[in-house]
Amino acid sequence: MNRSGMTSEAALHAGTGRPFIIAGPCSVESPEQIMAAAEEISRTGVKVLRGGLWKPRTHPGSFEGVGETGARWLRDAGKAAGMKTVTEVANVRHVEVVLENGINGVWIGARTTGNPFLVQEIAEALRGTDIPVFVKNPLVPDPELWSGAIERFVRCGMKHVYAVHRGFHSYGESHYRNPPFWQIPVELRRRFPGLPLLCDPSHITGRRDLVEDTARQALILGFDGLMIEVHPDPDKALSDAAQQITPEMLGDMLGRLKTRSSSITDTRASAAIDDLRSGIDRIDADLIDLLARRMDISEAIGRIKDSSGLTVLQTGRWNSVLERVRALAKEKDLDEDFITEIYTTIHRASMERQLKR
Repeated sequence: MNRSGMTSEAALHAGTGRPFIIAGPCSVESPEQIMAAAEEISRTGVKVLRGGLWKPRTHPGSFEGVGETGARWLRDAGKAAGMKTVTEVANVRHVEVVLENGINGVWIGARTTGNPFLVQEIAEALRGTDIPVFVKNPLVPDPELWSGAIERFVRCGMKHVYAVHRGFHSYGESHYRNPPFWQIPVELRRRFPGLPLLCDPSHITGRRDLVEDTARQALILGFDGLMIEVHPDPDKALSDAAQQITPEMLGDMLGRLKTRSSSITDTRASAAIDDLRSGIDRIDADLIDLLARRMDISEAIGRIKDSSGLTVLQTGRWNSVLERVRALAKEKDLDEDFITEIYTTIHRASMERQLKR
């Protein structure tokens, strides 16, 4: 697979100051609704119109899209506004409808990305075409499922493949609808450095008041563009009303958002960054040395536990360690969740070292 050889319109926008944008309603609801959306969104300068025709819902009985009927509505609205059009496909019949109606591109939803059988069938159905494919991350935070889906489309000859980060399902409380777990798209970019990467802040947040801030974070991280849900009258939307913004809000937001370049052209900034990175490299070497010494001590403790018939897991000790390091983190103005995650990983590695005895 030629990872660095992938090209697409998104890549052309990276570093130019303006992100590549796809915008439109969560669902195509009527000819009037999608036409109004296209006309108003096109005035912001956005060139790609999105609209869902088939909506996979968790429970039956809710609005599941207008289906095939809406394909020509989407196509006609795009043509009238001078925009390209994209919609979600989840099976071969959906692909057929898209191709029959001249819709310009497709996206693969999170539920579909996690199913290699469906992904392969859709990729085969698209073989021989040259339309863009936008692959959203799977529901679970698994870079293998995401990268595997991308590879299936590339292997079927698709030349314009994009990745779309829309957040992940997670248990527990969060102010996000689908927490971003930014380390996952960062890992995807490491694996596929030439792959255009877009962010879907609408699905990540689930709230229109958080969309701009999340979009800004994505662009600061180096994303090439955004896929944003925009509705002429969001509060009356038939699906995902809370996360959709108005075309006016989109225009204002795009006036404030800018992409960033990954290359440094300012020689003074480059020299300053190189000097600071050298400091980081030295600290990293010290950290590795300290971790190795810590593991040696853990192994020595494990030998004593083994000879004394003690369990590897000592819950009281582990709780006291967590309390101590969280208190230290607070003193140093470090994020407690960050420190907890690090020490949970260290503790797991320590137990594994002791279990190997």
